[in-house]
Amino acid sequence: MTGPRWFSQPYPPEGASAAEGIRNQLGRPELDLLTILVRESAQNSWDARLPHSDVPVDYRIDVWTIGPAHTRTWRELLLSGAPAPHEDNFPLRETLRRGSIRVLAVSDRGTRGLGGPTRADDAVGPDRDFVSFVRNIGEPRDTALGGGTYGFGKGIFYLLSKSGTVLIHSRCRTPHGGYETRLIGCTLWKSYVALADQTERRYTGRHWWGDNSGSVVEPLIGDAAESTAQRLGLKAFEAQETGTTVVVIDPILDELEAPQAADYLCDTIAWHLWPKMISTADRPAAMRFSVTCDGVPHAVPDPRSTRPLNMFVAAYEEMVGPNGTKLECHKPKRYLGRLGLVKRIMPPLEPTRASRMMGIENLIHHVCLMRPAELVVTYHPGPKPPSAHQGYAGVFRADEAMDNIYAKAEPPTHDAWNPHSLERPESTFVQTTFQRIKEALERLLSLSGVTRPGASNVALGAASSMFSGLVGGAWGIGGATAYSQPGSTAVRGTGSDAEGTKRAASGRKVRTAAGLDYEMLNGLGSHGTSESLPGGSYPANESAVVRRPRVQYMGEPYYDDRGGSSVLIQEFRLPVPGPQRVRIDLAVTLPGAGGRETDPPIGAGMPELVGWEDGSGRLYTSDPHVLDGGDSIWRAVVRPAPDTMTEISIKVEAVKTA
Repeated sequence: MTGPRWFSQPYPPEGASAAEGIRNQLGRPELDLLTILVRESAQNSWDARLPHSDVPVDYRIDVWTIGPAHTRTWRELLLSGAPAPHEDNFPLRETLRRGSIRVLAVSDRGTRGLGGPTRADDAVGPDRDFVSFVRNIGEPRDTALGGGTYGFGKGIFYLLSKSGTVLIHSRCRTPHGGYETRLIGCTLWKSYVALADQTERRYTGRHWWGDNSGSVVEPLIGDAAESTAQRLGLKAFEAQETGTTVVVIDPILDELEAPQAADYLCDTIAWHLWPKMISTADRPAAMRFSVTCDGVPHAVPDPRSTRPLNMFVAAYEEMVGPNGTKLECHKPKRYLGRLGLVKRIMPPLEPTRASRMMGIENLIHHVCLMRPAELVVTYHPGPKPPSAHQGYAGVFRADEAMDNIYAKAEPPTHDAWNPHSLERPESTFVQTTFQRIKEALERLLSLSGVTRPGASNVALGAASSMFSGLVGGAWGIGGATAYSQPGSTAVRGTGSDAEGTKRAASGRKVRTAAGLDYEMLNGLGSHGTSESLPGGSYPANESAVVRRPRVQYMGEPYYDDRGGSSVLIQEFRLPVPGPQRVRIDLAVTLPGAGGRETDPPIGAGMPELVGWEDGSGRLYTSDPHVLDGGDSIWRAVVRPAPDTMTEISIKVEAVKTA
């Protein structure tokens, strides 16, 4: 066999599909190309998982620039036998001649690889993965309850490449139980006319790079594939490892720098594939995910600890647990699937590029739709809650018996359920699904014209700029103040002076930061340190002052999830060394009430202290409690009362020692 060369497909007498028609089969999706890449390639990997194996599928995306040691090899190998220049019929030529070559590789391991025959006319049995991925277009799925349905998933690789070119490096089992490595290149661009033997001839725009020694271009196989992959710098397979790597040459990164694109891919993986990332007590995660850029790992967010995905994880666990709701269609009667819902008090979100791609901005009021394969279809928006600081998340998973119906309701990109694309009664089942979800959400929010007891039309229950006037020294929630700005080192005190002032020995008043209790002795700060305040800077003089215990609040309170419920966290320090007794002072405020409430109204709750948490996560539940002052960061963990503003004040006093 000679070295690998390109083969350009001419139109056969019986006709063939033009490259443009194949590229257009994905239509004009609303999702961007990188998002579609993650969704479609992960579906391919999941459908190719090894049968009867408990080993998770390893899925990874690597972005890198071909190094100087391999650049010349890439040009020599991938320009061999390239079609003659003719307008822009083969843009890979210009890509390889530029100064640097960027590639993006999607890999899976713990999958079966692209096995079976390599020629389409030989693929008559059940094993035809290679032919389905490399040769044929638009084949229906052959995996029960698989994620893909139309065989269009591979099209995204070509659309993502500026030259329409990919390399496919795969390792599979042979019919005799051995292992075989395969390597082939494919270009899908556009049809054209060119001279062949002094005669003009039409070409489909599909090109293959591989072994041209026979009548049909074949992949490099065995040692030839492994040695060529090594020359190109592709990662080799382990001795008994199977799987596939698809290398996209010159990827479209949506005007993002490569590291930014890697971060976006990580976030996109989390939003679209989180059901495959979560483990349970009796089941490990189904897939493992990793992303690198030029060899540097980029962290994929953990959905259990990442807002707001942790709400969808909680809804998933509600759905699979005993409290999950069965959704049914009554006419005709059919079991549709299970629904889980959770509702929480939560602060506004900081939307990301990935969340915006799903239509999620600063409020969660969505139900994640999925088929039995547990790949996210979309986030279906429901009615907005009556409070801007209340959110809910849901998960609906279709029943296995209904999988084919929901699959047929999806577009080629698998990102929606469209009942109008179905005939009755199938369209009725999908329409009823949305109706049942709507009814469940109305019950959750007690809508349909029924007002909940104590409900308010004003945003309550979390930090909000609406309450920017509530900035006294004791306020743990309110508008942004000097001490609450991220990164601020300003402090607020434990005194009760709402104006934040204390009279100095000289009779003048010194305004302090948000109620900082600052007593002046001989014109010097009582803390014995030089601190910058709105009124000026005061020098330290340890010999002239006595230091008193005080609290330094570390930024704004924030919400976190503990034990399946939302809590407020206020971080603080006790900068004066030594043991000190702290206690919490909690109150609530209702808009328009004109003050604080320490006794709850009838039937209403009050915020409660969960405990004092140290840096290692250990919780001390007594109140008051003796803590050690110094540089350590402590956390006051508070369970807020629904539909209220929570006021947090931490009091401190010295502990007398013998």
